[in-house]
Amino acid sequence: MYGRTATWQVRGSALVISSPRPIFGFVDTFDLIIVGGGPAGATAALYAQRQGLSTVLVDKEHFPRDKICGDALSGKTVAILHELGLLEEVAALPGAAITRIIFGSPDATAADIDLTRFDMTNGLTGHTLKQEGYVIRREIFDNFLFEKARAAADRTIEGFAVRDLVREDEQVVGVRGRYDGGDMEIRAPLVFGCDGFNSIVARKGGLYSHESKHWMVALRQYFTGVKGLTDQIELHFIDEVLPGYFWVFPIEEDRANVGIGMGHNDIKANGIHLKDALKAAIASPTFRTRFADAKPLEEPVGWNLPVGSRRRPAHGPGLLLLGDAASLIDPFTGEGIGNALYSARFAVDTAVAARSAGDFSAGFLRRSYEDKLWDSLGSELKISTRLHGLGRWPALMNLVIRKAANNLEVSDLLCGMMANAVPRKILVNPLFYLKLFFR
Repeated sequence: MYGRTATWQVRGSALVISSPRPIFGFVDTFDLIIVGGGPAGATAALYAQRQGLSTVLVDKEHFPRDKICGDALSGKTVAILHELGLLEEVAALPGAAITRIIFGSPDATAADIDLTRFDMTNGLTGHTLKQEGYVIRREIFDNFLFEKARAAADRTIEGFAVRDLVREDEQVVGVRGRYDGGDMEIRAPLVFGCDGFNSIVARKGGLYSHESKHWMVALRQYFTGVKGLTDQIELHFIDEVLPGYFWVFPIEEDRANVGIGMGHNDIKANGIHLKDALKAAIASPTFRTRFADAKPLEEPVGWNLPVGSRRRPAHGPGLLLLGDAASLIDPFTGEGIGNALYSARFAVDTAVAARSAGDFSAGFLRRSYEDKLWDSLGSELKISTRLHGLGRWPALMNLVIRKAANNLEVSDLLCGMMANAVPRKILVNPLFYLKLFFR
């Protein structure tokens, strides 16, 4: 493994990690530089070890660290964890196991979807598993994955703040940044940008754009003492938060992750203050009893969600974007971890193919990574984009959720969509809603 024989040199004012393996006429250390140690980056390091790639993993933070999120791990995440042999360990982490999803309508009807009625067949890994999920605080889950990645990578560097990309003849060949008060440069023929919605790799690679119609904003607040928490996650499309949604997720012990998500344009157009909307949801007739004895553990904290409502370029010469940096968050649910883990798997396969072909050009990386990633996720993200629009039609939300609450056939249909046993595109077919009137 090349990284294990690395030496430290000084070039100008920068400390450079290097070892004697020439590629593109320069001295490089690793096959792969991963910028960002969250779920996408850590998973990429784990797959890279399996594929025999030498890897350096860097992050500007020190783990463990908090990450503002809904904390939910969906079926996609479960499938990837299973493939990596980590699912049993994750299931034992402090958190909550999920076997039900409750959808709440604007008229306060609740549909309880039993996930155990279908097994989940994952199209990427090819495995069939019980359909279940978890809610685990990101401080815990991310640290678990990062420690696994630390053991898998040839080198991990915490506290390394990437400032720029290193280029030769327009080809990205490494990163440059600050570490321990000095400049450091690391070189490899391929860089993964796994550094979130505000990705420095995307910015320096000319791939970053902030289009408000493709961004959501969310607030999270941890509570204790919320009544009615069991094995369910809840998404409520109540009047107080439309056209967004309000969530209540159980975590470990007596804690709950409570939050609200809404499109950036909707917030601006309607003059909505998310903190006020969150307070209104908690104080609403639907929830005031459940929160009567609840105590907040923090002030509401917010973050940006670049959603996959359009295909944004996720490649350049010598670089790939993964996870939130590639805008892969589901526009309907706001969930991003599963797609981030998917992108890590595709990206590492691409790294292997690029090394074998000796081709790290933008064209090769687009064909091998971005095209295949969107072939896998694109149709689902398009459908979720259209489903997100249902929040502007409360009558339709009432109809679907009321039918699911009172009709096992409709409930099973929704459950089957989550398990990939029934095509999700049914939900955006107008005939589906006509049929509901006659069920």
